[in-house]
Amino acid sequence: MLELLAPAGSPEAVTAAVQSGADAVYLGYGDFNARRNAKNFSLEELGAAVSYCHVRGAKVYLTLNTLVTDRELPAAAQVAAEAAGAGVDAVLVQDLGVLRMLRQAAPGLAVHGSTQLTVHSLDGARRCADLGMSRVVLSRELSRDAIEHICTHSPIEIEVFVHGALCMCYSGQCYLSSVIGGRSGNRGLCAQPCRLKYGWGRRADGNPLSLKDMSLAGHLRELRKMGVKCLKIEGRMKRPEYVSVVTGIYARAIREDREPTAEELAQLEAAFSRQGFTEGYYLDRKGPDMFGVREEGPEPRELFAKARAFYQGGERQRVPVTFYAMVRPGEPVQVGARDPEGRVATAQGPLPEEARTRPLTAGDVEKQLSRTGGTPYLCRGVRALVEPGLSTPVAGLNALRRQVLEDLTRQRGAAPPAETGIFRPGVRYENRAEPPVPIFSCRRAEQLTGALMDLGPALVYLPLEEAAAHPEAVGELVRRGIGAGVVLPRICWDRERPELARQLSRAREAGASDALAGTLDLIDAARDAGFRLRADFGLGVYNSQALKVLRDLGFVSATASFELKLPQIRDLSKRIDTEIVVYGRLPLMIAENCIVKNRDGGCRRGCEVPGGALLTDRRGERFPVLRAPGCRSEIFNAKTLFLADKAADYRGIGAWGARLLFTTESPQECLQAARRYLEGGAWAPRDLTRGLYYRGVE
Repeated sequence: MLELLAPAGSPEAVTAAVQSGADAVYLGYGDFNARRNAKNFSLEELGAAVSYCHVRGAKVYLTLNTLVTDRELPAAAQVAAEAAGAGVDAVLVQDLGVLRMLRQAAPGLAVHGSTQLTVHSLDGARRCADLGMSRVVLSRELSRDAIEHICTHSPIEIEVFVHGALCMCYSGQCYLSSVIGGRSGNRGLCAQPCRLKYGWGRRADGNPLSLKDMSLAGHLRELRKMGVKCLKIEGRMKRPEYVSVVTGIYARAIREDREPTAEELAQLEAAFSRQGFTEGYYLDRKGPDMFGVREEGPEPRELFAKARAFYQGGERQRVPVTFYAMVRPGEPVQVGARDPEGRVATAQGPLPEEARTRPLTAGDVEKQLSRTGGTPYLCRGVRALVEPGLSTPVAGLNALRRQVLEDLTRQRGAAPPAETGIFRPGVRYENRAEPPVPIFSCRRAEQLTGALMDLGPALVYLPLEEAAAHPEAVGELVRRGIGAGVVLPRICWDRERPELARQLSRAREAGASDALAGTLDLIDAARDAGFRLRADFGLGVYNSQALKVLRDLGFVSATASFELKLPQIRDLSKRIDTEIVVYGRLPLMIAENCIVKNRDGGCRRGCEVPGGALLTDRRGERFPVLRAPGCRSEIFNAKTLFLADKAADYRGIGAWGARLLFTTESPQECLQAARRYLEGGAWAPRDLTRGLYYRGVE
């Protein structure tokens, strides 16, 4: 059965969603969810919401899908235990450390992988299954063919977004808000800088990062046939009237096995849109037509007023029940009701009397018991045994009906016994005493000069496709006794896997031994090709528990999130070797839509020049846009992270490796930067930043 999942940013939105036909709602409680600016819920409100939903046959999913520090994990564990006690049906997670914590704090809770996990392939879904998740929310960028392939073979349930805002960047991989404004999307406080003005010259005169909202309203039957388990509506920051309008349209279409009508589509657009909707990703038709901005216009007062009147106007009968009744001489009148899950409520009234005029019939009993208006229940049938010649007051039957339904409501709304435990961080591993080894990450093989290798790095990374195209560069590293690693694509769809396998084979044959993975999707591919696994920043290592999970998955090292402060990295219990990025342009976004191609009107490879295309913001900052594997766009920071003059700060935090990230630099600039870090001197980039290592993020 296809499940419709609606957003609930407030208690009123819960009512709006459920009364409008949602099968489940997702909501936030506490400070560890990806919409911290939503109203969210108190513990009392959470319990009331769960009870309200369960009575009406709807499920409740808690969003616990942000990255959490070690100091915050005990509080997150408390949130999880309280949510389990309130009876939530599942919890959504991004942080692998939170996942590990949940096994202790709330082992009975079902876990769903958030779209913040950036799962976009079958192997990613399988990895989520191996980690104990029962469902995963796929990246919004996937086409219908990609979704169908995953659904056909996935061992767990698949959830997809069908309506609402689209992020320019793959969810879970965006650092634009945090790096330029200190508000992290991975911590639930994205400031949505992608909606601002940007340009390609010296002026920010366009909106090349602002996508229209998605709507797959015309593909509901197709999604069901694919095997998608759940359709998700985005919008926890939206008002309840919006939730009611959108949920109602999708719910009716799903229930009636049809697509929304032209009138309903117009209502969706009136409720909220950015110059219309897009289905470009789903149809695999990317391009400038997918972009739009929110235009100021009159509020759809009539539409919203009608929606508000609907969800505030009383109960919608949505829970089918079967009534049972028995009227026999010398025995109290008995009435019972059974719900779809097999719960039974019973009540008995006075003894029936001998009929003086018209005797009671089974039809009379059925008529009274089926009057369930004003309740969440819909009478699906009455089985009545009424012996002849008896009579009982109609008011008595009505009272018995009310009594059994109230009892059934109490049973349905009661939180089941929760399985909770105590979160224990476990053994603490001491920091390394020695300073981190130097690691170079070159974007282009030409940057890897003999002079750069002469500096003696412990490990050098090249992008996988670059290593495969330049086996001689890999071979030279091996000849010099330098570790050779490949950077796996952060995004690699299943249809791209054959080429990836060829590249892995060529790089391995050339002598590359290590693979740097930024998501869960390519672990098996790299390991099967004979590579040693290392975790990149895209896996969001924010706490010590995440390092333990990665160790269990076979990783030998992990890159600490560059959203952490240096003291927070120092305090990590480092179960495996830990890398930190100490130099370079930090990656801010990776996008399925090539914004350079959109600008040029076609693929003219403007993204492949060493310095990349330059995207200008309102303050005149210029952000390089470079090509990512698969002809995707990757946006890098305008300023260069520089810590060479802060060596004492990062060398004493117990990291195994300090990575210099070379992107737009010329070979000579790479050499200058590396020498500055390894040999000292006075060189510094023209426009530098300390990143987030000192100021942190919200």
